[in-house]
Amino acid sequence: MLQEFKSFIMRGNVLDLAVGVIIGAAFGKIVNSAVNDLIMPLVGLFMGKVDFSNLFLSLSGGSYPTLAAAKAAGVPTLNYGTFLNTALDFLIMALVIFMIVKSANKVRRAEEPAPAPPARECPFCKSAVHDEATRCPHCTSELR
Repeated sequence: MLQEFKSFIMRGNVLDLAVGVIIGAAFGKIVNSAVNDLIMPLVGLFMGKVDFSNLFLSLSGGSYPTLAAAKAAGVPTLNYGTFLNTALDFLIMALVIFMIVKSANKVRRAEEPAPAPPARECPFCKSAVHDEATRCPHCTSELR
């Protein structure tokens, strides 16, 4: 059973998945920091210096200056600002990931090898033969 587990772990796709998860978590931290530390402050500034994280509705009817003050008082709150932050984070992360995948695909397409030269058919054995060949590599017939 130990040998079977070892062969399962050492298969290429499991290792690739583990590397992908680790890199994805690190990349998520970078994107999360970019959203929270760079983009959200700019969005808040353009929307009238609004800090979305402090937008909430007190369900007890009291008035509190910040969400932290309401939570410290033990008041149930409807944190729609936090939800807006999270939704905006998701949309921005999805946009960043889309742009990265799109640019990676463009680079990958540019690196693809040129297509194989056109082949013609040998009239004798009907095998594919390079367009510039003078003899068929399969049946060695002389081609015109």
